[in-house]
Amino acid sequence: MDINKLNVSNRETVAIVGVPFDDKSSFMKGAAEGPDQIRLIMHDGSSNYSSESGVVLEEDHHFVDVGNLDVKDYHSDISNGVSQVLEQCNKAIILGGDHSIAYPVIKAFSQKYPDLHILQFDAHTDLYDEYEGDRYSHACPFARIMEENLVRSLTQIGIRVVTPHQVEQQKKFKVDIITMHDWYCNRKPSLRGPLYISLDLDVFDPGFAPGVSHHEPGGMNPREVIELILSIDVPLVGADIVELNPRRDHAGITAMLAAKLLKELMGKMVKQS
Repeated sequence: MDINKLNVSNRETVAIVGVPFDDKSSFMKGAAEGPDQIRLIMHDGSSNYSSESGVVLEEDHHFVDVGNLDVKDYHSDISNGVSQVLEQCNKAIILGGDHSIAYPVIKAFSQKYPDLHILQFDAHTDLYDEYEGDRYSHACPFARIMEENLVRSLTQIGIRVVTPHQVEQQKKFKVDIITMHDWYCNRKPSLRGPLYISLDLDVFDPGFAPGVSHHEPGGMNPREVIELILSIDVPLVGADIVELNPRRDHAGITAMLAAKLLKELMGKMVKQS
């Protein structure tokens, strides 16, 4: 990470931070390649820098990409790196990486925003107390976040895999889960700010996003997620896009979707500035 790029006069500039980390992936590796693949597609010339909200994203004005964190220690390197970013920029988008990064990232955000709320897009709740003997697995970050009271509320949308243990965890932590069945019964999230969006790309049906490690059919389509992002009317201060696995991606379909979502999240944050 090039911390010198953060010397910006406008604190509302959105910082982009890569976290190439997949040591906590349970099924297959590859998510560590996600940040650079998203950047490659973002800047390959196949599309422009305009968001659907009407914001033209120019790197020298609206956002600063500070590069990737060098992660040797999972907890301290990620949390401290994001904290350094938030000392100079009020808003940041994190490119993962597997979903385990959400715990140290949110730890940093909660220090700046003690009244933080999370909207999580995901096929899975990631609420396991431990998974395969690891309490910091990518299947566990939101259990750690909630047990440490790092946020005021957690709303999960797109969920379609819930085990009995996760139901117990949902009740314990008072998590608002909107399953895909709930979504198609027209149940929509009630959002509060400041808001952090955690976006696991497996929230999408695999037909739209094949480049993830865990395919779970019956998910959301890109238009639904984009419309929800565009409709947010509370302060959006941070986000992550995680679990892109370029090793499973076909023709860069999922990476292009991730780059599109990155533009729309940046556009929303800039629009709110």
